[in-house]
Amino acid sequence: QVQLVESGGGSVQAGGSLRLSCAASGRTFSGYVMTWFRQAPGKEREFVAAIRWSGGSTYYADSVKGRFSVSRDNAKNTVYLQMNSLKPEDTAVYYCAATYDMVASYYYYVRVGSYDYWGQGTQVTVSS
Repeated sequence: QVQLVESGGGSVQAGGSLRLSCAASGRTFSGYVMTWFRQAPGKEREFVAAIRWSGGSTYYADSVKGRFSVSRDNAKNTVYLQMNSLKPEDTAVYYCAATYDMVASYYYYVRVGSYDYWGQGTQVTVSS
């Protein structure tokens, strides 16, 4: 049974930093793409960042480029999202997702419907 478990969320002031973790279990994730999405109250779930398990190529939403960094530790089956220079508009529930990396396309990675596995989410709150 595949499980994705997020951790590391919390409350922080604007300009601060947080690091989210996504621990994956239940199968080998070689050949998968691991992605972070977020959903703010009253808004649709949106793409934040993705990393290909093989090769490690990364992709970011324009709104987080230069502030967020996605990385992985293959030995631990864990993906991280380092979030710096946080803004109040970053407040959301952050979700980890995984799907088999069939298409190798940014347009595939940003779609919620592309993903087979989801975590339960972790809340990030940024105050001004």
